[in-house]
Amino acid sequence: MVSASDPAPGVAGVKLVHSFEELLSFEWRDGINALCWPRNLPGDFAEIVAALRPGRGITPVDGETLSALSLSPAGEAARRLLLADLAMLTEAGLDPLLETVHGYTENRERHAFPTHVQSFHADSADGPADTWLCTYFGRSSEGIPNAMATNRPQVASVRAALLAEFGGTDGPEFEEFLHENFHDLHYVPAEGATPWTFGIGNLWRIACDWPDCPVPPCVHRAPLTEPGDPPRLLLIS
Repeated sequence: MVSASDPAPGVAGVKLVHSFEELLSFEWRDGINALCWPRNLPGDFAEIVAALRPGRGITPVDGETLSALSLSPAGEAARRLLLADLAMLTEAGLDPLLETVHGYTENRERHAFPTHVQSFHADSADGPADTWLCTYFGRSSEGIPNAMATNRPQVASVRAALLAEFGGTDGPEFEEFLHENFHDLHYVPAEGATPWTFGIGNLWRIACDWPDCPVPPCVHRAPLTEPGDPPRLLLIS
């Protein structure tokens, strides 16, 4: 049994809901930019991860592969839940993917201003769109309140360093450089800011950065990992 943690207690911008229908139908407003449906999920998701082939990086898991696994009753309960979640989101017009995450290989290169998913960032889209997330096993994603995060190019010292990297002057071409290299989607947490966890088993819908979105995007990151951490089993759409 996967138990839902108490997700983001009292964090501004986070709202708990009680059903998938409420999660799907809520219209972004009043600064709410992250919705969570807390869930206690039956089954052994560790068995699912163990039964999948070991891999590197991010490995997609399709329904055929999932259905072919030989599992115990507890593993079968977890598989039914995974297939049901994929079907539920697909029927709602979304495009869910199930993945095992064995590590983020791009993090081997250490940059002063990283743009990988383990850096606090917002997802973006050209029009109305959201990100959906659920971690079934392993470390979960983390969020940070918008009031405790500053868009990276707006931090004076960071902007100066990025200007030096750009090798030009501030202006439209520099703004294009920031956009092309995704710096405009990344954030610097305030000193002492404490991330909140998305938890295990909870289904999340978070706001993206798109034109005229009525709320700010949810600032989040993939979890920081340590050597020896187990793979994550993650649904994302």
